[in-house]
Amino acid sequence: MSPTQPAPRIRKSPEQVRSAVHQAVIDLLSDPEGADLSIPAVAQRAGVNHTSVYRRWGSREALLADVVTTRLERDSPLTDTGSLRGDLIAWTQAGVESIRTPEGRLLIRAVALSMPSGSPAREERAQQFQRRLASIESIRERAAARDENPPPLEEILDQLIAPLYIRAIFAIDPPDTGYPERLVDRLLGHTHAPRAT
Repeated sequence: MSPTQPAPRIRKSPEQVRSAVHQAVIDLLSDPEGADLSIPAVAQRAGVNHTSVYRRWGSREALLADVVTTRLERDSPLTDTGSLRGDLIAWTQAGVESIRTPEGRLLIRAVALSMPSGSPAREERAQQFQRRLASIESIRERAAARDENPPPLEEILDQLIAPLYIRAIFAIDPPDTGYPERLVDRLLGHTHAPRAT
């Protein structure tokens, strides 16, 4: 089935609708001819009624944010390595691997291009990404429970997430080796960097 060809409509459960709509977004973004990414087009591709998509997500921007957040949650599991540095490296490595894929880059670019200008839309987007921020907070809380001193959330956003998103948006591949470690050690002030032997 081509990215622009609609799926046959059959009765779907809420989770099936969500999965079909998410896949439709990815398929349409992958269309080399630049397929329409409106909610009616997504609904047609997913084989669901467009009112169902509006009712669940409300806007194209909220839908895109949900697709990206869901993919990142899937690709960036919260690995407990036993240390703050290890957890952050594992989390960042998963993000690097995600943006190395065409699908991952497409999704992040689509979100960047659809950035809202009005306050209500920005608030809606922020609510969608609270799920993503919650995973970072879990890492921070786990570190605090081990009597480590995790950096503030803002610093993690600036030094771990922002570089990955910039690379995805501008199609700049991360270095082949050592990139997550470099980002995390810079964030932590190199205090956890392995000593040279």
